[in-house]
Amino acid sequence: MDKSTDRPMPLERWGWYSIGINLILVAVHAWIAAASGSLAVAAELVHNLTDLLAAVVVLLGLKLSGRRSRHFPYGLYKLENLVAAILAILIFVTAYEIVRDAVLIPPRPLAVSPWMLFGLVITTAIPLVFSRFEMRAGRAANSPALIADAKEYRVHVLTTGLVFASLLAYWLHFPIDRVVALLISAAVVKTGWDLLSDAMRVLLDASLDSETLLNLRGIVEAEPAVAKVEWITGRNAGRFIFVEAGVGLRVVGLAQAQAATQRIEENIRAAVPHIERVLIHTEPAIPTHIRYAIPLGDQTGTISPHFWEAPFFALVRVHRDSGDIEE
Repeated sequence: MDKSTDRPMPLERWGWYSIGINLILVAVHAWIAAASGSLAVAAELVHNLTDLLAAVVVLLGLKLSGRRSRHFPYGLYKLENLVAAILAILIFVTAYEIVRDAVLIPPRPLAVSPWMLFGLVITTAIPLVFSRFEMRAGRAANSPALIADAKEYRVHVLTTGLVFASLLAYWLHFPIDRVVALLISAAVVKTGWDLLSDAMRVLLDASLDSETLLNLRGIVEAEPAVAKVEWITGRNAGRFIFVEAGVGLRVVGLAQAQAATQRIEENIRAAVPHIERVLIHTEPAIPTHIRYAIPLGDQTGTISPHFWEAPFFALVRVHRDSGDIEE
């Protein structure tokens, strides 16, 4: 929260913070990689450089995703999901670089010092702390770009911890540098796949999850004017949700229908966060009963042959499905 205004911190600021964190990680790991000659540290450095570029892409996505124009009247919300997909592809590139170096580069002696181990402890703690705050902000804003970036920092906690273990093991005369490099690549690939699959679901307009749809249906059905919910659907676009529903209303007149749809929209927005648009398609509810007017010649029940000249009428209320006379 911004203490001066008690408003949530702008999402773009998290993008700048991420760039600054990545610059710190790149500098420290480049120093350790140059001094130690470790393949595992070099792999983590490549990982950092990829994430630095990704952090720049995330910042651009956060700045552009909410903009509208004549050519994009619905906004550029999906740009955040596109950013997450690009980030996943960059992660795959990182994994390839790590595996290639682990397999093709000949073994070489390493130089390990206590200050290197201390530096790796610091570069493990920084992503761990930052990812917790960024993940909280990303979930509060429902921002796929921030959530993706926070998940990638959590991968850094694992991979940098493996690098620390690799240098410590070498210091104790137990070389596992190449094995650690390959383990880092496996962790990176898994995170990349998770991010890519989530981003592609949104880019391809996959439906909201069943729990959210059931919640939305319950909100619509709770409106007294709704006779039946014909259908309901929704999709994500960036950090926002778009909802559509077709309902049958038991109302008379356009004004009552508009008032009912307005109440439905307000109830949905109050119950479900990050709703960008609610579109309610209305139609008159199919009546459950039919009324018949039967012309009578007198009060004894004699049917009149002339409808317009009949002095009396019998009004009959019949259930539409069963055919029973109810009134």
